[in-house]
Amino acid sequence: MCLALPAKIISIDATTDRAIVAVGDVKKEISLALVEGAKVHDFVLIHVGYALNKISQQEAERTLEIFAEAGLSGEKPA
Repeated sequence: MCLALPAKIISIDATTDRAIVAVGDVKKEISLALVEGAKVHDFVLIHVGYALNKISQQEAERTLEIFAEAGLSGEKPA
């Protein structure tokens, strides 16, 4: 099973087409090569080090809530 996680872009290095994203308190460097027009504060779905596409903040938050409810996030749902 493949799983893509929603993450918020917190910084972008335009020269390398890479970004630092955050999923909760976890930060990770990813490639933006597959997504055009991504900006800081956008939400993207990430999988194996790549952003796959942009998503809305509402969609990202709802997906993370579902993961928490299913026990997949390590966090307890509110």
